[in-house]
Amino acid sequence: RLTGQQQEINNLIETKNAVDEENARLKNEFCNLNQKFKDKSQELKDTEECAQKKEEQNRLVIKHLEEENKGLNTCCADLLNDLEKLRKQEAQWETEKSGNDARIKNLETDLAEAREQMKELRTICSNLSSQVAVKQEELSQKDCDVIRAK
Repeated sequence: RLTGQQQEINNLIETKNAVDEENARLKNEFCNLNQKFKDKSQELKDTEECAQKKEEQNRLVIKHLEEENKGLNTCCADLLNDLEKLRKQEAQWETEKSGNDARIKNLETDLAEAREQMKELRTICSNLSSQVAVKQEELSQKDCDVIRAK
């Protein structure tokens, strides 16, 4: 009977040793998993912080771009207003130019007519000068005739 009990004790010791080994292995595995969990938790925390920083940077970039866009929209509106003013001014200048072109054409026509009149007047003047010369010659001749007659 002592041998049976001894055998049972030996079996129990073997079982205890196997359980202790299994416990040590499980504790070691638990420690490893716990460390991995801590590492992953830290990695997650770091990733979340990085994501928050990126999100904040993106918000700032978006805010800056929105402000820049607002400025560009204002500038664009100003340029469109300037363009509209310039188009109106161009239309006004076109109207003025058209009027000026018509006046220039009229003045050129008047000038051509005046030149023609000047030509005619020179011809008349030349004819009259010739007639005056002829009359002076006649007058001079008559003066001579009068002097001779005296």
